[in-house]
Amino acid sequence: MKPTPTLQSGDPEAGTTHAAELRVVRRVIPYLWPKGQTEMRVRVVLAITALLIAKGIAAITPLVFGRAVDTLSGQATEMELLAFGAVGLTVLYGLTRLMETGFQQLRDVVFAKVGQRALRQIALVTFRHIHSLSLRYHIGRQTGGLNRTMERGIKGVSFLLRFALFSVGPLILQLTLTSIVLATVFDARYLFVILGAVVIYVWFTAVVTEWRVKIRKVMNDQDNDANQKAIDSLLNFETVKYFAAEGREASRYDGAMEKYEAASLKTAYSLGFINIGQAVIINTALVSVMVMAALDVMDGTSTVGNFVAVNAYIMQVLMPLNFLGFVYREMRQALVDMGELFTLLEEPAEVADAPDAPDLTITEGRVELRDVHFAYDPARPILNGVDLDVSRGQTLAIVGPSGSGKSTIGRLLFRFYDVTKGALLVDGQDLRHVTQASLHKVVGVVPQDTVLFNDTIFYNIAYGRDGATRDDIIQAAKAAQIHDFVMSLPDGYDTKVGERGLKLSGGEKQRVGIARTLLKNPPILLLDEATSALDTETEHDIQTSLIAMGQGRTVITIAHRLSTVIHADQIVVLEQGKVVESGTHDTLIAQGGRYAHLWQLQSEEAA
Repeated sequence: MKPTPTLQSGDPEAGTTHAAELRVVRRVIPYLWPKGQTEMRVRVVLAITALLIAKGIAAITPLVFGRAVDTLSGQATEMELLAFGAVGLTVLYGLTRLMETGFQQLRDVVFAKVGQRALRQIALVTFRHIHSLSLRYHIGRQTGGLNRTMERGIKGVSFLLRFALFSVGPLILQLTLTSIVLATVFDARYLFVILGAVVIYVWFTAVVTEWRVKIRKVMNDQDNDANQKAIDSLLNFETVKYFAAEGREASRYDGAMEKYEAASLKTAYSLGFINIGQAVIINTALVSVMVMAALDVMDGTSTVGNFVAVNAYIMQVLMPLNFLGFVYREMRQALVDMGELFTLLEEPAEVADAPDAPDLTITEGRVELRDVHFAYDPARPILNGVDLDVSRGQTLAIVGPSGSGKSTIGRLLFRFYDVTKGALLVDGQDLRHVTQASLHKVVGVVPQDTVLFNDTIFYNIAYGRDGATRDDIIQAAKAAQIHDFVMSLPDGYDTKVGERGLKLSGGEKQRVGIARTLLKNPPILLLDEATSALDTETEHDIQTSLIAMGQGRTVITIAHRLSTVIHADQIVVLEQGKVVESGTHDTLIAQGGRYAHLWQLQSEEAA
């Protein structure tokens, strides 16, 4: 496996300062010269070689054209007439143009794989980093805005790779070669006018672009806001319908788009202003030099061919200079977009593996919570000194009112968060000291709200274990009591479930989630209200399957309905983040405490 460049963290500030832009550029460079990838480096060298040859040919092409004109006008030297003739010089001119174009195309073809590979690697680094961020980050992040940041950032990197390397550098080289030719072959006065125009052009472009970059930043923010409102509204389609809020949603979206429109118009107006200013500078320089060249021809100090050649050289410099203005503007805007992307990449993972952390080793599957304290917000503690202990072959049920901390224990076990105080251990190993990947492999979770991929039922069940056979998947579906339902569908296991599984009922989604966890076959099983979306009959059938599945495993069940946990080896009652009771169902009923009270209430409701 060839090594992939990694992005190093730096100053987290995102902005349009030159220092920030240089940091962004420095992070992209390793992708253009990747370590351990000889082919990519050879391609870069070949592309630069082709570029140098193309620019060298471009430097002599106007001279050939000028001599061809002189030959036709009778001003060529005798040697030129003998060596080439008018037709020969014309053909040579055509060949130089063809070679220049050919080497430019060769440069693009050779470099294409480097650019695409770099783009792919940056996208992969971004994708992996986002998945490495904590649950807290994703809960508080707007998905639409995050997607927009990724999209614009990757496009910015693509622009930088395609244009920066083969636009700015080549133009500087072309300016240098043209300056040498103008100063030595023609008149240095031409060079001074062109260099003056270049200086004014660059100054004007830089000043106006700084102003435009600020406008672009505002436009990006408004774009994120509008996109987020659209996605949020579509994801909550049913809620919008329930409250007849289509008009309200349209107004919110239009309000965001109105702000985006205003920022976009400012961008368009400023673009028109900068284009007009650049055109004035370029055409003033062009006319000035051509007037000087015409006067030289009229007084006999130059030839018509030189007049034509000077025009060609000016076009070689000033036209690409106009393109450079576009590249500079777009590059600055791309750097803004990339700055947002790299700011995202600098977002630290709240939960990270310790250096050289070993994999979790399962021997007994024993799970322990020792004096565990935790708070999402320091001002509002959730768990206050919880002690639990469950071993392989045992089922521990956690019950209690909403907000008591039941689901939080499940999140800590999966290490979505780290405990604030105390320790959570599996077979005596503190979860903070082992790799998250190894932990995730041994813990199976059936959440209260199962979310499915917008793919087939087969794919969603198969997600439980990479490489599972079709027979394995069908067996898991049968155990989850969903196989018969799937076979009743026209497309069977190839039925698409829709976004987030919305084409299925809540119970059907839950059974798919149970099936894929059964397929994972983990030594530790966490059931977080796993049967809450099921009817009584199906719940009874699946409870039987879950009990059978729990044989020989460590099972932690988080439940609201006490009827689902009466067979648990141990039941703990949580209130305000503390264990207030523990024991078997019969023991707790006999105690007549909090659990017995909850059981009585639910029994009366069922009656």
